[in-house]
Amino acid sequence: MKTNSPCRSCGTPLHRTFVDLGLSPLANAYLRPDQLRCMEPLYPLHVHVCDACLLVQLEEFESPSHIFSDYFYFSSFSQLWLDHAQSYAGRMCGELGLGAGSLVVEIASNDGYLLQYFKEQGVPVLGVEPAANVAKAAVEKGIPTDVAFFGQETARRLRARGVVPDLIAANNVLAHVPDLNDFVAGFKTLLAPAGTITVEFPHLMRLISELQFDTIYHEHFSYFSLLAVEKVFERHQLTIFDVEELPTHGGSLRLFVSHAGTRAVSPRVAALRETERAAGLHRPETYGSFAEAVVRTKCDILEFLINARRAGKRVAAYGAPAKGNTLLNYCGIGPELVAFTVDRSPHKQGHFLPGSHIPILAPSAIFERRPDCVLILPWNLKDEIAGQLAGIRDWGGQLVVTIPTVEVLS
Repeated sequence: MKTNSPCRSCGTPLHRTFVDLGLSPLANAYLRPDQLRCMEPLYPLHVHVCDACLLVQLEEFESPSHIFSDYFYFSSFSQLWLDHAQSYAGRMCGELGLGAGSLVVEIASNDGYLLQYFKEQGVPVLGVEPAANVAKAAVEKGIPTDVAFFGQETARRLRARGVVPDLIAANNVLAHVPDLNDFVAGFKTLLAPAGTITVEFPHLMRLISELQFDTIYHEHFSYFSLLAVEKVFERHQLTIFDVEELPTHGGSLRLFVSHAGTRAVSPRVAALRETERAAGLHRPETYGSFAEAVVRTKCDILEFLINARRAGKRVAAYGAPAKGNTLLNYCGIGPELVAFTVDRSPHKQGHFLPGSHIPILAPSAIFERRPDCVLILPWNLKDEIAGQLAGIRDWGGQLVVTIPTVEVLS
């Protein structure tokens, strides 16, 4: 099926389907009780792959300003993610020699979850965050934050103010950018001549191999392999000089990027490039088998929940992540199969999940209502959550994950 939009990386017309997850509401459009009787806008979750540059991508149906200006996701509610951020900050300060005379800028800095750790070590910081409500939380922590979407215009404005970062961090933001070339051009404009950019994002190779279809939602405009993202940075005279594979978000890449010609390139870049080629990611036809595997997973999830319902079991969920909303809406799951979910974020409690209208309660509801099964929707945090919910075994409760397959945790 041909789309009306060209590839956001190279401009080639798109016609090859990666997966079609039907119509879905915006994954972070949580509902207040008074909105439950209102019509929700639904948008296609039809993902294409570019035959020319191999970028996997969604069309832009809603503007970033609509999706991100008032945002429900606060990074600091996951201890695992905070630990990841603290470890990274300590390492970068050591490896790059960052100190009082340096500057670290984070793009999409959220609530200051990362920059707080650089500040603790005496390194000057600046966040760039488009969601004013989230930026306010960062400012309250003492993290100076520029409320703006990042791109060429913002980079030029900051550079005119004398902002010349030695390190630019961009964690889980590249996928959220519809104008990919403008965003990466902003890196080029802002970065100090000998500076470093680190970029983290979920790895497409892991998404495919582990059937992580629920990580597809409208906020994620693009899904990256190293093969595809290299082309974007090269177009703007930026070089990926090193790469690491990380366990975060179900398997991520961390790229180390500099101005072209300023750093020697690590052998790890070529090694990962060859790993992706061995997985067939250099051939457009490789991407065609993913959709059928997703349908099989949907059937397995529904079979598990229907059997639980027929057996008289009560099923709840843990978490209200965007990925959970993709899964629930694609599978057509509502309160008749999953009675409620819980979330640590008070910003989500008292709301309802978009599309499915499953109520979001405080975590204490699990122990008050004692369900037989709890689906862990943020499966990338399953170990952390299993520790928090260990007490459900007191009444014979079970913890269940559904990606890549339905699994009852022991």
